[in-house]
Amino acid sequence: MEPDFSQEVQKTVQILRKGGTILYPTDTIWGIGCDATHNEAVEKVLRIKHRMEAKSLIILVDRFEEIPKYVMRVPDIAMDLIRVADKPLTIIYSQAKNLASNVIARDGSIAIRVVNHPFCQALLKAFGKPIVSTSANVSGEPSPILYSKISEEIKREVDHIVELDKNTLRQMSPSRIIRIFDNGQFQIIRD
Repeated sequence: MEPDFSQEVQKTVQILRKGGTILYPTDTIWGIGCDATHNEAVEKVLRIKHRMEAKSLIILVDRFEEIPKYVMRVPDIAMDLIRVADKPLTIIYSQAKNLASNVIARDGSIAIRVVNHPFCQALLKAFGKPIVSTSANVSGEPSPILYSKISEEIKREVDHIVELDKNTLRQMSPSRIIRIFDNGQFQIIRD
């Protein structure tokens, strides 16, 4: 039996507020997440994934209007790209701000996705801050499309596992990634 949606949102928010890590369903694949403004929480996520800090992480927001809080300038083309996207779209923006230093790439950029998943949207709205989203696997291993395919090591390491969508088949691939440059030009990084 699926747990109560709103109770699961509240329980997950409490974990995030304490600097905890979560294993949760997204609009793409199952993710490992935390408060994207909390350095120690981000460090925990990197340890769980056995990942070098040099690779930046994606953060999720619940709506486009949140993006200016976390980047110096949002190019006009960003909204157009999001509006016409036919699958989940992550955009890399220059000059990140108001985020944990270890979530930002060395060049100062940040990858942000406006998430389109009921639980994620409710969680982000209740939490009021962006959440890290990285695939629920150890770096270099395949990304699991089913909860049951997530390694027991990952499940043991996180502070909370969201008890929703565990039997739902996630999309086979991560989001499309596009980098937008300050001059409005863009480059597809991952299709």
